[in-house]
Amino acid sequence: MEESLASDVLGLDPETPKPKRRIWLRVVLSIGAFVLVVVVAMAALIWQREVSYNSNIHRIHDALPTGNRPAEGAKGAENWLLVGSDSRSDSGTTGDGSAVWQLGDQRSDTIMLVHLPENRKSAYIMSIPRDSWVDIPDHGTAKINAAFSYGGPALLVSTVEQLTSVRIDHYAAIDFEGFKSMTDALGGVEVQVAKTVYDPMRHVTWTAGPHRLNGDQALLYVRQRYNLPGGDFDRIRRQQAFLKALGTKALRGSTLTNPFKLDGFLTAFTKSISVDDGVSAGKLRSLALGMTGLRPGNIAFMTLPVKGTATRAKQSVVLLDPAKAQPLYQALAQDEMGQYVQRYGGLNSLDTVS
Repeated sequence: MEESLASDVLGLDPETPKPKRRIWLRVVLSIGAFVLVVVVAMAALIWQREVSYNSNIHRIHDALPTGNRPAEGAKGAENWLLVGSDSRSDSGTTGDGSAVWQLGDQRSDTIMLVHLPENRKSAYIMSIPRDSWVDIPDHGTAKINAAFSYGGPALLVSTVEQLTSVRIDHYAAIDFEGFKSMTDALGGVEVQVAKTVYDPMRHVTWTAGPHRLNGDQALLYVRQRYNLPGGDFDRIRRQQAFLKALGTKALRGSTLTNPFKLDGFLTAFTKSISVDDGVSAGKLRSLALGMTGLRPGNIAFMTLPVKGTATRAKQSVVLLDPAKAQPLYQALAQDEMGQYVQRYGGLNSLDTVS
């Protein structure tokens, strides 16, 4: 009663916050405003970088064929055809606005069919030997990498689809020069060489043991063609070992939590790749979000089953094994690669390669 009376006499509201409470309220409001500004700024930065990344990527019109194609595969799963082109000039052939194909100028030096299961918890990368002797639609029998030279991405996709009866959902091409910039952006990658081998074309000796590759060394490593014990099959395993090392480094916490390193890698990657024009920014965003749980240990590498090598039309070629490959094709189409690997195996060991 006395307190109430005193309040009335002094003209004070008993509910009025004390000065200290006012100060704390201002502090809280200031912190909240600061956090809001930071969040908005970060959102604007992320949006700006996404726009930048997307603008770096080159889109290829009519990269996928039309007409007679295999039926769509299992719902939610995707099959990508990834190629690295072998230009006959010094300039790049993919990415960064460069010409992606000119008649007779390039052959697809690396051909990989990448299967992404519906759950996106794993990925399967199957290399197709570039000298595989196959039927190329409307061009007769030839090495599979000639399809790219004859008719560009669409003919190469048609050739792979005819060979495997697996529908290719998207096409992506990467310039080997992109490997150089991505490697340097990550500060180098590590590979293990099994036995000392000499590259007579580039006069490089790869000693047995671990190697930390910078961008220039990475190009030398994946491009060696001659003097490998297993020939082109060892070259395939080298390319796979490099991709595994690159993916492992890119998915490390030290990369993902370092905005500068991550931005450098993503910038290098997006400037080096070309995709079919059906791959929108939204598609890339959903693909990236869907694969956030993917770990390097869940990326499996394999090579299309082969019978061996032979000579056709005075050319050294690779003969595929249709009987052994058929279950693999079915697994790719039906999104059953996990079951296939459990039953047939066939994964390449990449911890140490020639």
